[in-house]
Amino acid sequence: MPDLLLLVDDEPAVLDSLYKILKRGSYDVVTAASAEEAMGLLGVESVAACLVDLRMPGMDGLEFLRRARASHPDVEFVMMTGHATVETAVEAMREGAYDFVTKPFRRLYLEKVVEKALQKRHLTLENRELRAQISSRFGIANIIGQSAAIRKVLALVEQVGPSTATVLIQGESGTGKEVIANAIQQISRRCNGPYVKVNCAAIPDSLMESELFGYERGAFTGATRSKKGRFELADGGTIFLDEIGDMSPSTQMKVLRVLQEGEFDRVGGTHTQRVDVRVIAATNVDLESAVHQHRFREDLYYRLRVIEVRLPPLRERKEDIPLLVDHFVRKYAQKNGKTVLGVEPEALTALADFNWPGNVRELENAVERGVVMARHDKLRLDDLAPEILNRAAEDRITFAVGTTLEEVERRMIAETLRCTDGDKTRAAAILGITARTIYRKLERRRCELAQVADPGVAPPPDDETEPEPGAAGAADLDWLAKPVHGEG
Repeated sequence: MPDLLLLVDDEPAVLDSLYKILKRGSYDVVTAASAEEAMGLLGVESVAACLVDLRMPGMDGLEFLRRARASHPDVEFVMMTGHATVETAVEAMREGAYDFVTKPFRRLYLEKVVEKALQKRHLTLENRELRAQISSRFGIANIIGQSAAIRKVLALVEQVGPSTATVLIQGESGTGKEVIANAIQQISRRCNGPYVKVNCAAIPDSLMESELFGYERGAFTGATRSKKGRFELADGGTIFLDEIGDMSPSTQMKVLRVLQEGEFDRVGGTHTQRVDVRVIAATNVDLESAVHQHRFREDLYYRLRVIEVRLPPLRERKEDIPLLVDHFVRKYAQKNGKTVLGVEPEALTALADFNWPGNVRELENAVERGVVMARHDKLRLDDLAPEILNRAAEDRITFAVGTTLEEVERRMIAETLRCTDGDKTRAAAILGITARTIYRKLERRRCELAQVADPGVAPPPDDETEPEPGAAGAADLDWLAKPVHGEG
């Protein structure tokens, strides 16, 4: 469909001349004898570009430009006048006009200006559509979840994304570290610049330096030409260093130099290269512990951790599982041409009960497998992998009718501590109680069992007893689970 041009001038002869010139091209043309009339046409016509006379009675061209751009930002404006001055040209451009032409018109020049204005509009619209597609695939809207833990992460991403600060993303494998890195990059001011991703765990130590910093011709056997490294390729944009915890100490030192000075040397090079790069790093390694164990440079750790984003494991945001399952069912039903429209309650319960050590990635793979195996319009229990059903059953605790509340509480604490490897803080968060409550329950249970064995032992402490810090060991769990003589 041809682009529609709107011509605005209070002189009929000028309008007629412009109409004939531009109608010869592949344009549709409408005319208006005043700015007021033009505003009305903008409201009903899909105008691509507007040629406007600066001097008109009533609303002049500059005022029309201000109002029209506010309500129709996708329209390009070319201003016309027979009384051109530098001041009016500058003011028109400041208000958003694409260009400025003077009367009498040169036909070829006028056609060229209109053509370039329309090209600019097409590029702007294409770029906006492309960015919307990228954002829908990689942006914040693609991060699924409504739990308090994930909302906290999203709020932090929205806050730090537009900045230039270095970001360190930490979390277990499968929690979505790359998804968060993509979201940060897409809402940053560098989103139109290069975005280079490096999986540090997938590159051998012997090749890491040349991959990151490039090399000069003749630097080593087989280097028949110079090659830019990933940092150079990311100049003016963002580099994502995934699994940075696996990086060797020698490479860590060179990355630190880039973060501190913005410079590095190619392998075999004699000239220092300078780059302007934003660094986003991610790891499933506890870098603070790695620093204490002298496996990761402390100075690099603090340089990376300007902003720290910690991603919660899926077991700590299980309320998001139904949303994630629904998303993955729709995604893989469409991808595989299946008519799976939802999930039966029993299957959703099994998925929600599972502990998901592989986090969101494992859940996604499990749902994809279920969709492929599904024979009905809803995902059923028997569509899930047997190990999911078996492990979900193992994670359940059943109680016989008549079990006392005290025993229910004790067993719940013991089993939750087993699932968290004795971490009382994590267990308390899962159970919705304080870690201090768990400490007290453990201490009280020890005393109760000791009194059964030896009545002379001191009675259990009251609730005001200050608990001992530390993780729950195997003995703690045995004490909790073991019934006192005469119980249960």
